[in-house]
Amino acid sequence: MKSHKLHIYTLLILVGIFFAACKKVLEKPPLTSITAANYFQSGDDAESAITGCYDALQDDGYYGSVLNILGEMPSDDVTSENTDVFTLQKIQWTAITDQPGRLYLNAFKGINRANTVLKYVPGITKGLTEQRKNQILGEAHFLRALHYFNLVKCFGGVPLRLDPSEKESQSAKARATESEVYSQIESDLTAAESVLPESFGGQIIDRARATKGAANALQAKVFLYERKWQDCLTAATKVIANTNYGTGLTTPYQDLLAFKNKQESILEVQFAGTDDGGFSLPDLILPSPPASYSFPKYNIPTDNLIAQADMVNDERWKKRGEVDGGTDYTSVILGSGTGNDGGWFIYKWKNTNFFSSKDNYPLLTLNDVYLMYAEASNEQNGPNADALDKLNAIRLRAKIGIKLLTELPTKKLFRDEVDLQRRLELAFQGDRWFDLVRYSRQTQADASAVHTTDALSVIAGKRGTANANYLLFPIPLNELNTNPLIKQNPGF
Repeated sequence: MKSHKLHIYTLLILVGIFFAACKKVLEKPPLTSITAANYFQSGDDAESAITGCYDALQDDGYYGSVLNILGEMPSDDVTSENTDVFTLQKIQWTAITDQPGRLYLNAFKGINRANTVLKYVPGITKGLTEQRKNQILGEAHFLRALHYFNLVKCFGGVPLRLDPSEKESQSAKARATESEVYSQIESDLTAAESVLPESFGGQIIDRARATKGAANALQAKVFLYERKWQDCLTAATKVIANTNYGTGLTTPYQDLLAFKNKQESILEVQFAGTDDGGFSLPDLILPSPPASYSFPKYNIPTDNLIAQADMVNDERWKKRGEVDGGTDYTSVILGSGTGNDGGWFIYKWKNTNFFSSKDNYPLLTLNDVYLMYAEASNEQNGPNADALDKLNAIRLRAKIGIKLLTELPTKKLFRDEVDLQRRLELAFQGDRWFDLVRYSRQTQADASAVHTTDALSVIAGKRGTANANYLLFPIPLNELNTNPLIKQNPGF
């Protein structure tokens, strides 16, 4: 995915930049600048453009580290003594806090790239079959939906930019409502599902590019956040029935780690460990060794989380033995060093390489879909055998035994068990804070839908009061300064 990287960067910001003649100079009139009109001429151009869309995910300010940090540091699962994440840990963020600003910038960069593909690829007639053209457009719809989903769960309503920003006057745009953003996400995913293939022809490429299964999995997650329980069930059912991801949760849990296109992965951000923007997260969270340097690490597992884990029997947390830097407990490592390198650390990513790890980042996974199904089914229908089957599949693989309906006879008891298994199964994968926020949102919408722990209770513990303004991050100051039509979130 890294070929044409500089080329596509230049194209997609759509400014006139002079360049030297290339090897195709004899095939077309000499060009003095790259524009959409003279670039999108062939199938190769379309392929380069969609590659650039995936490339946007890799930035350190996005899936390289920041989105994970935003999804974990405010939660009850992790802590840190590093001042770089102090405002996130203490839930004291402002409009100039670094990480939300970087996420906002990189998500809209990705949206602009997807918009460029959606506008110009339909006009290509050379070297591109209709089938492949439609697939590329489906990938762009999927990626635009993904970016807007990340934005709406962080900031609420944001500007809906559905055309490429080709001139400065297009930058000023008012915020859409949260509902309008979700409606656009749903529309993009419907468009993506209709044209994406079941498979591109192999397990690795199917985890690197959006497929129909990826569209269904993201639909399930979006509907979960919207509390559209039946729609979530419908989408999740399609994923569970898709044999591209196996016929159940059959891979031993420890073999899922480190993430690198295993069968139960649906889509991963790919990292080669070279010039791809740098997957720095492993170096930020692991002790040294195996991390490249010793300093106060991000996302240190909390005593509260460790106390929930069965480190004797649970396959997700049990002791595996000594490794470089400490003792492996599947999802965490007990660092054997001193100072910065002693105590609990995340161990779902195991390879560092000087802030350019070759491990991947999981976007969508089958175990998450199982838990989404169990949650949505319980919320829609109350405790039932179908929901319990999906929940017990998670428990059985973890080798912690099954639950009976007689043990989870109410929505509240079933909900608490799903919440616990999400916490233990998907720990540190960037979901915990956003899960806690949607739990609070659910209770706000339905006072009877109570969760044992939610974002408001965590906010109250850290700030002293349950200030609902902190269920969102503030719109970054840079956006406020350059977009006179945008308004700040309440309380910031």
